[in-house]
Amino acid sequence: MNRRHFLTSAMSAGVALGASTQLVGAQSSVIRSGSPKRLLILGGTGFIGPPMVQYAVDRGHEVTIFTRGRSKLDIPGVEHLVGDRADDLEALKGRTWDTVLDNNARDYRWVQLTTQLLKDNVEHYMFVSTISAYAGEATGYEFVDKPYSGPQIKVGSPLAQPPSNFQPGEELPYGPTKALSEQIIEAAFPGRATVVRPGFIVGPGDPTDRFTYWPVRIDQGGEVLAPGDGSDPVQIIDVRDLTEWIVRLVEDEIYGIFNGVGIGSPLSMAEMVHGIRAATSSEVEFTWVPTSFLMQHDVQSYSDLPIWIPGDPLSSVDNSLAMESGLTFRPLAVTAADTLAWHRTRPAEAQAELKFGLKPDREKEVLAAWHESMRKS
Repeated sequence: MNRRHFLTSAMSAGVALGASTQLVGAQSSVIRSGSPKRLLILGGTGFIGPPMVQYAVDRGHEVTIFTRGRSKLDIPGVEHLVGDRADDLEALKGRTWDTVLDNNARDYRWVQLTTQLLKDNVEHYMFVSTISAYAGEATGYEFVDKPYSGPQIKVGSPLAQPPSNFQPGEELPYGPTKALSEQIIEAAFPGRATVVRPGFIVGPGDPTDRFTYWPVRIDQGGEVLAPGDGSDPVQIIDVRDLTEWIVRLVEDEIYGIFNGVGIGSPLSMAEMVHGIRAATSSEVEFTWVPTSFLMQHDVQSYSDLPIWIPGDPLSSVDNSLAMESGLTFRPLAVTAADTLAWHRTRPAEAQAELKFGLKPDREKEVLAAWHESMRKS
């Protein structure tokens, strides 16, 4: 792979295409040619960390992770440094790496500390941000019974700003803290940074259960409450597609800003649930209940019916630059089947009590109310 960049100008200006890069399929071999890199991964034991570390190791890279030491990572050959991003970076001092992959920065103050420490000892800073960094309505989840009609969110769209009374050093909400972190990184690593903004990250190991609810519920079979009329857009990305692509961006030294969202083509809610249906042999009947009826019966998008957020601009973010840089996607049915297989290995309590999604009795209650309303109409 030839090195160079998609972007060397300031991050806030958006991304301009530069040198082309070879596409690497999501199902391709992990064997690569070229010199291995020395990678420092801030994090590595959460949701996106383990598949990122494993893929990097399999590709021949030398990997160091930095965590608080509360969780283990059973991947041979990985160096594990212990500290705290808030106040203890001692283990990172005096060390050099080719690239730092920052995948757990929940506070811009953490980013200030790590960038100041590493800016002269690391060539490339890879930052996992979020589409919640975008400004305006794109940072919220307003439950509305109408499609979003505004401009599509793109890399150059405005970012969330701190409140007018913000003082440096104060805590910030999630979206603004990620947006400010991006600015801090570009200032410390001008022209040497990559920012990836994911949305819903799904797949095996997801502790949130936001996507997991759907494979589990559909596998249970029977009548499944499906929201709206099936046309609402949704966006999800398999954690393995995201993290493997990030490692390849690092390998090829591709700098710039990318929306790390999927899948490759627009996906509707109906296509998502039927794609998941392909991963199970259970007998399933989808009953589509209008958004207005769900609102009247206090059934919430995102929480009661996860992934589905009607009227939300963040459900159809532009990912063309990411795909041009090599982001590829495995079939939805594969993600669903692997998520379901992983879920079955969880403790019984975690299997029984998902963090998101309608409880069985509540789903039956709403379906009964919907059928009754149809009989009366």
